[in-house]
Amino acid sequence: MSATETIVLGGGCFWCTEAVFKEVRGVLDVESGYSNGQATAPSYEQVCTGRTGCAEVVKLSYDPAQVSLRQLLEIFFATHDPTQLNRQGNDVGTQYRSGIYFTTPAQKDVADDIVREMSQDKLFGAPIVTEVEPLAHYFAAEDYHQDFFERNPHQGYCLAVAAPKVAKFRQTFRALAKG
Repeated sequence: MSATETIVLGGGCFWCTEAVFKEVRGVLDVESGYSNGQATAPSYEQVCTGRTGCAEVVKLSYDPAQVSLRQLLEIFFATHDPTQLNRQGNDVGTQYRSGIYFTTPAQKDVADDIVREMSQDKLFGAPIVTEVEPLAHYFAAEDYHQDFFERNPHQGYCLAVAAPKVAKFRQTFRALAKG
């Protein structure tokens, strides 16, 4: 049995990021939360002010024998815009920043490599602003944020923003989708 690894990703609203990664083969658990800020156990309302320094993130537990970190990061970069500083579309503020929050030095190396390669290839037509930082101050989001898209597929934001990201994942990464 292979060891489980954990990485935390911020790709804008955590409802969207969670919805995508719940579909990925080898991802064993996805939890929405807040990280890399100054607040201790912040609430959603506090994070939304932008004054906590926290990003909306998802914590992924995954089996590297089924899905590599590089594959997870390729999905991450394909399903959000890593060139938008402190925003994703209409969601504006530092809490919506693009970030990879690693838990091991090896994860940092993989993240740095993929950012460098994508930047050299000018893959996005604009500079990548994704921060690559060690995970700090992670707190799980409130229960009502967990599995949000799954529980609210017809909610307006889910239909307009999350559903297209899930569809893009399914189309682009068919081989990595759960059965």
